[in-house]
Amino acid sequence: MIRVLLVDDQELMRAGFHMVLGAAEDIEVAGEAGDGDAAVRLTAELDPDVVLMDIRMPGLNGVEATRRIVASHPARVLVMTTFDLDEYVYSALKAGASGFLLKDTAPGELISALRSVATGDAVVSPSITRRLLDRFADSADPPQDDSALNVLTEREREVLALVARGLSNTEIAAHLYLSEATVKTHVGRLLAKLDLRDRVQAVVLAYDTGLARPGGAPSRPS
Repeated sequence: MIRVLLVDDQELMRAGFHMVLGAAEDIEVAGEAGDGDAAVRLTAELDPDVVLMDIRMPGLNGVEATRRIVASHPARVLVMTTFDLDEYVYSALKAGASGFLLKDTAPGELISALRSVATGDAVVSPSITRRLLDRFADSADPPQDDSALNVLTEREREVLALVARGLSNTEIAAHLYLSEATVKTHVGRLLAKLDLRDRVQAVVLAYDTGLARPGGAPSRPS
């Protein structure tokens, strides 16, 4: 069973999510929280696999709650937002969220997303990730020291740059004249070497270190 903690300040919204998830045989709602503080506390108490997190809440918002949960618990966080370019989404991804969904996502897509996140995948499509990062890169911190990328081979850096441009594994394979299986292996290795949870966090790191830049053009290795 996939244990899910529902976090939203609107009781009606939580009830709706509870009803949708209750229809899935492999998903169990472990609990509900109405704010970020309760989310952090209940994550520690209930040990859910996934936290379905609202971003905009009074008090401790979803971004800070996500940061605290990721820092202290293996639960994965899937954030929910009303707008696909919510100004908080970029911050949530940097805080450790494994992706985001719109609140009007179809029930079947929500269930599928939770299953994906529970197995270690990210649920933000590359194109949406690129659009978000391009939109908010100007407000992000200056590029970090890219020495963390030194553990990567030249090919892995190349794959990471293409992931950050929003290319799927199939598109990367075509671009580099590799098999899709080989690309998947490269992605898995670079995630492991960089100690990253998923593809979303890889994209964030690529932007943070300057390997990728707004507009889609990767920087050249120094």
